[in-house]
Amino acid sequence: MTDIKRMHVTARYSDTAVHNGTVYLAGQVATDDSQDITGQTREVLETIDRLLHEVGSDRSRILMAQVFLSDLADYAAMNAVWDSWVVAGHAPPRATVQAQLANPKWKIEVVVTAAVR
Repeated sequence: MTDIKRMHVTARYSDTAVHNGTVYLAGQVATDDSQDITGQTREVLETIDRLLHEVGSDRSRILMAQVFLSDLADYAAMNAVWDSWVVAGHAPPRATVQAQLANPKWKIEVVVTAAVR
């Protein structure tokens, strides 16, 4: 039986859970919600990089990404940041949908599942 390792645990959720060679990230949002979609996307992707690094993974090992946008008009600007962040030849399967996010100032939330080295 493989143990589950959780990191950055709060009463409500953990930022990461690692089980059986896979890391599951909670939905990541920008802490500075005054930024436009470009700034929020950059911040979210930097947080994902940090969380993946903490468990011995990185963006080239992402198995699946789910992107939630509060406004699909931000799709092109989000993709411009995403495309420069994704590792060439390692673009993961991804779904992008419009969603009403918990905080109306959030423009993006990203959920990632990745392989751990």
